[in-house]
Amino acid sequence: MHQQTGASSMTHDHLVTRAERFLKNMGCGVVFSDRFKAATHNGEQPDAIGWRDSVSLLIECKASRADFLADKKKRFRIDAEKGMGEWRFYMCPPGLIKPEELPFGWGLLYCHPKKVERVHGIPTNTQIWSGRPFEVANKRCELQLMYSALRRMEIRGHLKEIYDGIPVKESA
Repeated sequence: MHQQTGASSMTHDHLVTRAERFLKNMGCGVVFSDRFKAATHNGEQPDAIGWRDSVSLLIECKASRADFLADKKKRFRIDAEKGMGEWRFYMCPPGLIKPEELPFGWGLLYCHPKKVERVHGIPTNTQIWSGRPFEVANKRCELQLMYSALRRMEIRGHLKEIYDGIPVKESA
């Protein structure tokens, strides 16, 4: 029996929102959630994916056991080189997934009402660039996501804004 403490209040959308925030707190300057739909050659649509410098971090959110078990059957999970993310994590309510059930190289995050618990395989700030479990991640799909986002900005006339630079915040 798998414990699902607080699972009833943890919808998939809630977990995705928390995953986005977690990636930003991990230093990812760009984060996409599953609300951003883009065509990728393998069909993968990450729940949350972020980039920190040249490193990609992916979080798959699971609100139910059935969803976790179904995820194992996807072709980009069966063949790890077809999946996105040099670091990959599952985020779920506490106890829904056990560390010993994780596929090779995956980390685990438990989402509590007021915190995200780093259960297994989460790199420290300095480890993020070395020892990536999926150094042969599917960069083509990641670039397809980035291209789609930039193309949308170009079509809407906003791409030229990238040349403006970033405003510097003044300290008090």
